[in-house]
Amino acid sequence: MAAERTHDREREKERERERERAAMPRIRLDLPRERRLRLLPEYDPEAFGRFSERIARFLGTGRFLVWMTLTIIVWVLWNIFAPGPLKFDEYPFIFLTLALSLQASYAAPLILLAQNRQDDRDRVNLEQDRKQNERSIADTEYLTREIAALRMGLGEVATRDWIRSELQDLIKEMDERVDGHRDGHRDGHREGSGGRRDLFPPGGDRGRDVTDR
Repeated sequence: MAAERTHDREREKERERERERAAMPRIRLDLPRERRLRLLPEYDPEAFGRFSERIARFLGTGRFLVWMTLTIIVWVLWNIFAPGPLKFDEYPFIFLTLALSLQASYAAPLILLAQNRQDDRDRVNLEQDRKQNERSIADTEYLTREIAALRMGLGEVATRDWIRSELQDLIKEMDERVDGHRDGHRDGHREGSGGRRDLFPPGGDRGRDVTDR
């Protein structure tokens, strides 16, 4: 009985675990995660960086200087010659000074941000150029080794001019042998018709051979 009770308890525990697993949401890897609620606002750093670069480029143009100069001139002339109720920034133009200070305080960080992004791009470009140079050097070394191997191989391979010269030498040698054979055949024929005097010398020579022995 005790064994059956323990077995039943284990079954109940397994069923509870299966229910908990079924109640838990399944995490699928083929689907993106749901966005979590955040207290802080989200923003795209790349979009802000591109916007800062546009502002920095505009601040560094002559158009901005012309528009800023015209704005300051109109501002000053309006606050000097306009009627009293229409003046919004009388001399010493405190609001204009504040606006220019705010412009400078915001322009400096934007320019620095644009410069940092440009430095990052330059660093990436330099890294790519370095890798490209390494690949070019490796390819050049490989081609140099291949050309050297081809030169060494060509030094051992018979070329057309070499084969032609060897064949010409063989033809000359064969011609010389044929001519020599013909000449020898003619001389032998003459000696055979005239006697064997040259091949077998007379008795004087035989005696000399005997004395030499």
